[in-house]
Amino acid sequence: MIHTCSLRLLPRDAADESALKKYLVREKGFDASSIRGIRVLKQSIDARRRPVFVQMTVEVYVHEEPPAGPLWRETVYPDVSGKPSVIVVGAGPGGLFAALRLIELGLRPIVVERGKDVRRRKLDIAAISRSHTVDPESNYCFGEGGAGAYSDGKLFTRSKKRGNVEKILHVLCQHGADTAILRDAAPHIGTDRLPRIIENIRHTILRSGGEVRFETRMERLLVENGRVTGIATQTGAELRGPVILATGHSARDTYRHLHAAGVALAPKGIAVGVRLEHPAHLIDCIQYHDPRGKGAWLPTATYSHVTQVGSRGVYSFCMCPGGFVVPSATGPRQVVVNGMSPSHRSSRWSNSGMVVELRPEDLADPSLAALAPLVANDPLAVLRLQEALEEQCWQQGGMRQTAPAQRMTDFVRGVSSRSLPVSSYSPGLVTSDLHAWMPAFVADRLREGFRRFGASARGFLTPDAVAIAVETRTSAPVRILRTDDSLSSLRHPGLFPCGEGAGYAGGIVSAAVDGERCAEAASVFLKG
Repeated sequence: MIHTCSLRLLPRDAADESALKKYLVREKGFDASSIRGIRVLKQSIDARRRPVFVQMTVEVYVHEEPPAGPLWRETVYPDVSGKPSVIVVGAGPGGLFAALRLIELGLRPIVVERGKDVRRRKLDIAAISRSHTVDPESNYCFGEGGAGAYSDGKLFTRSKKRGNVEKILHVLCQHGADTAILRDAAPHIGTDRLPRIIENIRHTILRSGGEVRFETRMERLLVENGRVTGIATQTGAELRGPVILATGHSARDTYRHLHAAGVALAPKGIAVGVRLEHPAHLIDCIQYHDPRGKGAWLPTATYSHVTQVGSRGVYSFCMCPGGFVVPSATGPRQVVVNGMSPSHRSSRWSNSGMVVELRPEDLADPSLAALAPLVANDPLAVLRLQEALEEQCWQQGGMRQTAPAQRMTDFVRGVSSRSLPVSSYSPGLVTSDLHAWMPAFVADRLREGFRRFGASARGFLTPDAVAIAVETRTSAPVRILRTDDSLSSLRHPGLFPCGEGAGYAGGIVSAAVDGERCAEAASVFLKG
């Protein structure tokens, strides 16, 4: 017989199966000799107060053995050689999961990716820190796996109404992810483990008769009688079929081509701010209410802060415990930062985006309009602001990939930092008065937000934390408009804008879910 139990245990007991079994015998009345196995279904940390507890949902197998085989459900991918083709532009999570779903539906994906495969990307990423050289086709944003491949691998999403999130996690396990992602409340793979999973997904696509072309950039859409019939690439090739466009949030040349081609676009709100980096031990002490930190049984602590300042949200974003701040520029004259964590989350730092909500109508604010003057009916208006902020940051950073930075307390007080803490940001930091040159719309709200976060979490507002500019790539600055029913481009049937770059997702899992939906829509389109 299988019993499902909800438990609340101290971290040490939750980590020890024998202690867990003793707890079930003592608190739930099981006979120890009858328990054949225990399987953890869900697990989360409750650190709202001391002592910290682990909340678990477990299955207890009484007088029967736990099922053999993997914990994940296998998806079967048939051979689609010779089947009708669908072009998938981009090999991030949206594109890769679109390709997998196309195979399930009996269609042949042709995936084109402007960057390199996930392994060769690493050399170009290393060059950003070593020589301050950014390859515009191969960097932290472009290449196999997309922006998520080398920036953390967090799998949390709120988009559960849009598709089968559980299936996405099972497919990742099928391709090599740790099955812990099936039970953890905030699942995370880690940037050190993601490349192998991404490679395995590519191998599945190829084994099934699909195609993957690297260093192949879409130059233009092929349009006949108002319908998209394929793409032309910079290699001179023309590929025919419906097009799933999953380019990610940083393909600015693609947005400009789409605008020129008359594809329906609209400006979309983003969030702008800094990466805030603390000593990881300090965050552990704050979050676990213990001067000793996390101890031996707890994971590196995360946090989430949110408030409203001047009718706009100020909040933490993409929190990376035990991680690193990384350079995420995709071209010259840009400095933009992001965060990542390896699977073990054991670095000496923790960081988070700390950002201010920015809506398209906010571009009329004088401090923002000074950077990106308003143009009437411009769907690329927010994109232009992103570019202006990143170039301003590049200038403040010494026209290299060194990032301008300021101690957190100095930023709040509006005074210069005489020195900076040691940071994980490998290209290096330069002291800069962020409070003076960042747009007042952003800087003033951030400063007030930091005051409030420091008041609610004692020790958070500290000179040991450093604000590193600038965080702008929180989401796409453009939405590629599509119909609600067919998911096709509003004006161009046969084009299926997909994922984060199209403005319909906000992370690995939500992009993957949207990729599956677009694949299903492309299948219906072909049959019609």
